[in-house]
Amino acid sequence: MDSPAPKSLGLALDPAALNALKYQAGGAPNAALQKVAQQFESVFVNMMLKSMREATSSDGITDNEQTKMFTGMLDEQYAAHLTQGKGLGLADMIVRQFSRPTIAPGAATDATAPATDATASATAPAAGATAPAAGVVGPTSMAPARFKRAMAQSAAVASEGSGIPADFMIAQAGLESGWGKHQPRMADGSPSYNLFGIKAGPNWRGGVATAETTEVVNGQTQRVVQPFRAYASYDEAFQDYANLLSGNARYARAATAAGTGDAAGFAGALQRAGYATDPAYAQKLKGALQATTNIRV
Repeated sequence: MDSPAPKSLGLALDPAALNALKYQAGGAPNAALQKVAQQFESVFVNMMLKSMREATSSDGITDNEQTKMFTGMLDEQYAAHLTQGKGLGLADMIVRQFSRPTIAPGAATDATAPATDATASATAPAAGATAPAAGVVGPTSMAPARFKRAMAQSAAVASEGSGIPADFMIAQAGLESGWGKHQPRMADGSPSYNLFGIKAGPNWRGGVATAETTEVVNGQTQRVVQPFRAYASYDEAFQDYANLLSGNARYARAATAAGTGDAAGFAGALQRAGYATDPAYAQKLKGALQATTNIRV
């Protein structure tokens, strides 16, 4: 018979609370990570308070071991109180660092390119461009416009050499990344700048970021861990994507449709070429294209 899970994680630095946290980690690791991060933030704040008190002169009648003990206990509760809710932000940073990165559902995940090309599935940023600002991410009606502004220069440079309209590239990057919200992360938590969902095949010689993504296999949706190409910048990511489409016979029809400004043809050709396993990919890409080109697709 299973024992009921403890209902409370208790006070900061409480051994019983740590045991409860260990129990929770077995069944709900993501929730446990948040609690661990909060505990760490609480310990960190407590250490800061202790250091501040030690740096302050405390000579006098209250300077005794009993007073120090009670002051230490008070500092523990101060630390616990200061780190409740949103806290100081350190816990959130820890969670982001150690959480397994994921690719947004519906993103392209199985566009395996032949020969020297890798699988298209999650793209990265290019040289000179900066990561999307906080306003770029998030499911708001302004997200496409902000994402477009942030990626305009990178897309324009890649467009010059490939003939693929910048707006078309930005639309696909937006669809694959949730308008900048999702991208694979490196092992150390740094960005891979992969916005297009391009996987790292055996012929890829650059960096690799591993992430969990959604695949549709035989009509069944599955969550799998895949290697993705990693770049040094958004410029590099856009250029690699442009090279993939313009220099690969597999995507010749998509590149031709893009060159003539045929957004619907571009979306359909990419799906038929197997850029993604999502059966609704072309329709989703049409919606993203409409958001970036301001024309009905």
